[in-house]
Amino acid sequence: MSSQTPVAHLAPELPVPEPRKGLRGHPWLTLFSVAIGVMMVALDGTIVAIANPAIKDDLNASLADVQWITNGYMLALAVSLITAGKLGDRFGHRQTFLIGILGFAAASAAIGFSGQVTLVIVFRVLQGLFGALLMPAALGLLRATFPAEKLNMALGIWGMVIGASTAGGPIVGGLLVEHVSWQSVFFINVPVGVLALVLGLVILKDHRAENAPRSFDIPGIVLLSGAMFCLIWPLIKATEWGWGSMTTWGFLIGAVVLFALFAVLETRVREPLIPLRMFRSVPLTAGTILMVLMAFAFMGGLFFVTFYLQNVHGMSPVDSGLHLLPLTGMMIVGSPLAGALITRFGPRIPLVGGMVITAVAMYGMSRLDAGTTTGPMSVWFALLGLGLAPVMVGATEVIVGNAPLELSGVAGGLQQAAMQVGGSLGTAVLGAVMASRVDHDLPGNWQGAGLPPLSPDKQSLVSDAVSAGIAPVPKGTPKPFADKIVAVAHDTFVSGMGLAFSVACGVAVLAAVVALFTKRGANAAAGAGVGHI
Repeated sequence: MSSQTPVAHLAPELPVPEPRKGLRGHPWLTLFSVAIGVMMVALDGTIVAIANPAIKDDLNASLADVQWITNGYMLALAVSLITAGKLGDRFGHRQTFLIGILGFAAASAAIGFSGQVTLVIVFRVLQGLFGALLMPAALGLLRATFPAEKLNMALGIWGMVIGASTAGGPIVGGLLVEHVSWQSVFFINVPVGVLALVLGLVILKDHRAENAPRSFDIPGIVLLSGAMFCLIWPLIKATEWGWGSMTTWGFLIGAVVLFALFAVLETRVREPLIPLRMFRSVPLTAGTILMVLMAFAFMGGLFFVTFYLQNVHGMSPVDSGLHLLPLTGMMIVGSPLAGALITRFGPRIPLVGGMVITAVAMYGMSRLDAGTTTGPMSVWFALLGLGLAPVMVGATEVIVGNAPLELSGVAGGLQQAAMQVGGSLGTAVLGAVMASRVDHDLPGNWQGAGLPPLSPDKQSLVSDAVSAGIAPVPKGTPKPFADKIVAVAHDTFVSGMGLAFSVACGVAVLAAVVALFTKRGANAAAGAGVGHI
């Protein structure tokens, strides 16, 4: 497969638009409008985790119920992203974006008024479905509105909003839960949604490619949705089922079979859900793989950072969020700068450099221990944000820019789905790495500290707690023994976290190699052409 086989021939030549007048269709106002909506969805991805304990107590929910509040949302989002992108290509990205905003805000309000955990879960699933409509449509609107020479800057700001919202979720969630209520975490989406809807109605302009799809590949949608479900669901449940479980492998084998059937089907239908010829573009394929690897390292690693800050260092959710501000800040500063660099030099050098910096940051984070102070932590967090910024921007441009304009929604869905798959895979695999190291080290560390031997059942419970950085000190334990348990638990957790970050570092290095195969989007100029801004 050669990188000289782009899919540019699939994109129609569009006339150069007249200079835009007024609000509707103005590129920078379009960016502002979609950023409000995207911020709402990205914030919700992490803000709810802070509210889960309060929801559990208030609604007398089980641990499984609380897990479904998160998993139902993530599963619905991941399964439907590419199909939602296709809907935008078929009916227009403006329409699907506005429907996504309205539905997401309405589902959020419904959660706030729910008095039963079952209703919370149902409306969380609806949130995920409407969020899936919104995210690819936002990328499609940016692709169609901005001229090629300014698209990267727009994507830089777009990536900045997502990064800042994702990292800011724990801070906002902690403040709302602590000072208002868990319902306020969802109610806050209503005024934000109303603002995004009004701005969208006034500002957003629909763009349709002349050869936009006219029909739906219903069998393809069913097969792809089933395949994504069978892939994501066992990754979510792997820690509960176990990696050696027949249930886990049954789902994963089912995913492979369904993906294979989907690939065969897509070669035989007139208007496929994902035309496989898209992947003749080596840069697009490389960009998709890069997004999976980046999300694996980032989201999988960040999963342990929250445990490290809260359970090992004893920080509150708000304090732990504040300690992540160097990461957030560097993503905010770095994303627009990355957009400018990518516009000038192309995506390859910034992407490779970004993943190398990310790998260095992951290596540094693998050296953290229970006594590491705020200063060294902040250095590694800041370096991680600096490395991630060009990757979030550049990989998005590579995927969306190398797809034909009439498939920009599908490409946006592909980009978001790659992030979801990578994040789920990273959390599951690095979680298994952590659990394996804890199971290996804990008995020796426990015995070495002179603590009483653990029965097999007791050791399993202690390992589960230690894997989250929790020191399982029974009530009434004398202080000398309690201090020993805390020291063993934290040292064992840090050892497991170090190994997990070492694996993430290796994945980041592999991603840097993949980034060598990326290049500027061959079809980026098929969007807004050289319209004036």
